[in-house]
Amino acid sequence: MYICVCKGVTDSAIREAVNNGAERMRDLKSCLGVTEQCGVCACHAKEVLEQARRQKTQTHASAPETACEPSRVLCVKQLPEETNDEREYRNYSMAESSTAA
Repeated sequence: MYICVCKGVTDSAIREAVNNGAERMRDLKSCLGVTEQCGVCACHAKEVLEQARRQKTQTHASAPETACEPSRVLCVKQLPEETNDEREYRNYSMAESSTAA
């Protein structure tokens, strides 16, 4: 379901951001752009954020959590797989730069 129509943010995107470390509305704003324009989505976004945080806590209650800084949440878009040609070029470039030094 769309939570922020202005930025096209869904509840699934918010849940994914929480699973990647978002813990506050500030994190959602910097990561997804929630509440940046009209702000109508703020209440619903906060509700989904809180639900996702509760669910994450319940799911990971038995597993030890790693420490992270909430202000440094990274939202990385899924990149396509590296092709063999790209990998060879990268390896070649790295080899050339190490021999030049």
